[in-house]
Amino acid sequence: MDFEFYSQTDTGRVRTNNEDSVALDERCAVAVLADGMGGYAAGEVASGMACDFIKAELGRWLTEAADTASDADVRRAMDICVDNANRAIFSAASSNPQYAGMGTTLVLAVFRSGRVLLGHIGDSRAYRWRGGMLQQVTKDHSLLQEQIDAGILTPEQAQFSANKNLVTRAVGVEEMALLETHQHDVESGDVILMCSDGLSDMLPDGRIAEIMATHETLSDMGAALVSAANEAGGRDNIAVILVRAQGAAEPPARSWWPFRRLGGAG
Repeated sequence: MDFEFYSQTDTGRVRTNNEDSVALDERCAVAVLADGMGGYAAGEVASGMACDFIKAELGRWLTEAADTASDADVRRAMDICVDNANRAIFSAASSNPQYAGMGTTLVLAVFRSGRVLLGHIGDSRAYRWRGGMLQQVTKDHSLLQEQIDAGILTPEQAQFSANKNLVTRAVGVEEMALLETHQHDVESGDVILMCSDGLSDMLPDGRIAEIMATHETLSDMGAALVSAANEAGGRDNIAVILVRAQGAAEPPARSWWPFRRLGGAG
């Protein structure tokens, strides 16, 4: 199975700097998207560190593992890479006053034949587009999502809540960050959309699906999504990654595990 990748970020119509970051390693089929937070410029430092660190470290591990790593091995590698990135960002924030309190949301994907391993922290999202239907496959780590889960708000009421940007997990703000990871099947023709809340807050899922249905190439699709988010107000930075699967799936591999956590044995 082959994967086609596209990414785009945009400052939006209100912000003056872009705190969203993306990173792609097409050879290793890795995609990383992060939405930074913090004081002036600190958010873009955090998101950039997360994307660069995870792309480099996970890509290096996947290159060494070749095709012999099992899905469980890859999930463990994702956990360790995110943990190491979290420690690096937390350390930078603790030792540099201008970066105090910085952090970032994260959505991370490793594509394998017939499946994708998706990990996320915060409210950056992943969706799967299949056969004209759009399905959100991550659940936000946010106060708003907790209120929806508790029945305090309906999804419709949540669209107008003032608590949209209050996340309950982030990378770099504490010594530990818990990556939520799930595996999803991928069929030929599927498109995985990863995005920051600068897209999902501006466009309802129905509008996102409509745009994806009316554009064939990933570049046209991505540009149209960003343009629509800006037309809807562009109140935040916008980041989009699109990945299309093509071809037949192959069987998964067995376990293989040489990896080391920073500061100790893996």
